[in-house]
Amino acid sequence: MNAELFDAIELIERERGVPREYMFDKIAQALTTAYKRDNDGVSENIVVELDDVKREVTMALRKTVVDKVENPTLEISLEEGRQRSPRCELGDVISIGVKTRDFGRIAAQTAKQIIIQGLREAERGLTFQEFTSKEHELLTGQVSRIDPRNNGVVMEIGGGKGEKTEATLMPNEQVAGENLRIGEHVKVYVVEVRKSTREPLVMISRTHPGLVKRLFELEIPEIAEGIIDIKGVAREASQRTKIAVRSNDPNVDPIGACVGAKGMRVANIIEELRGEKIDIIKYSDDPAEFVAAALAPADVISVELAGDIAKSYRVLVPADQLSLAIGKEGQNARLAAKLTGCKIDIKPC
Repeated sequence: MNAELFDAIELIERERGVPREYMFDKIAQALTTAYKRDNDGVSENIVVELDDVKREVTMALRKTVVDKVENPTLEISLEEGRQRSPRCELGDVISIGVKTRDFGRIAAQTAKQIIIQGLREAERGLTFQEFTSKEHELLTGQVSRIDPRNNGVVMEIGGGKGEKTEATLMPNEQVAGENLRIGEHVKVYVVEVRKSTREPLVMISRTHPGLVKRLFELEIPEIAEGIIDIKGVAREASQRTKIAVRSNDPNVDPIGACVGAKGMRVANIIEELRGEKIDIIKYSDDPAEFVAAALAPADVISVELAGDIAKSYRVLVPADQLSLAIGKEGQNARLAAKLTGCKIDIKPC
């Protein structure tokens, strides 16, 4: 049985990643609890040892040798002690072996439950660590069901080591008009991972600006290699995104690299976003120049500071470009302001 136990521990460590030391502690705890169950709640003098080299599990009671026994659980008489250890003297502590097969059925079941619970806790901890490392990253989820209680889309998502867990794409994190089907694979952005009493709670989103940023990093090699930096993303999911990029190489056009030959690179991203419009903006350290670029596709005549108010600009555009600069329901101006972090007042000339 000892050999089989150690074989099982090795298998758990290899296949599930649970450290053997953790399982050793849980097994020792389980055996101690089982002994306590069968011995009126007393367990402070029980010692459990798992020898990984000899592949043996031993349990022993430690009792102090006394002249007169007052507590049989913790003490042993000199006469009885010498029957076990002929050289023992008063005050010595001797070990008395305990056989686990002598445990009662309830005690044995208790031990089994502790080991199972310990394994589950370890797996939850490992899963939490794995998904925590994926916060603010892109993962692929497969739709498994739609929760009728809240219309949440329940997905199976995987970590980097093959772990799978369930995460719910809540209605406020779903893209308007996007009807996901059971079995469909879609990319989601991991907003946060929280601990819970069961599986880790993985908060995912299809509307977060970070989703667009990670898609660009995935699709554009120059971004992944650090040749092009993403300086900001402003998004109104399902409708329009503005993304600001800057090249660290004067020979690389950041907008051209992101668009790709015949627009294929950005087209792949737009397809993943179900047709969401994307404006790729060239970033500038000059706030006025950046504001002008952010109002694309509108042409801008001038950008000036609006009095003494910090980060507030007055923008002049041709009269026939005013509606384009503002956008439908103010969307273009709103996204430009969000992208640049500036207040923008648009006027025709």
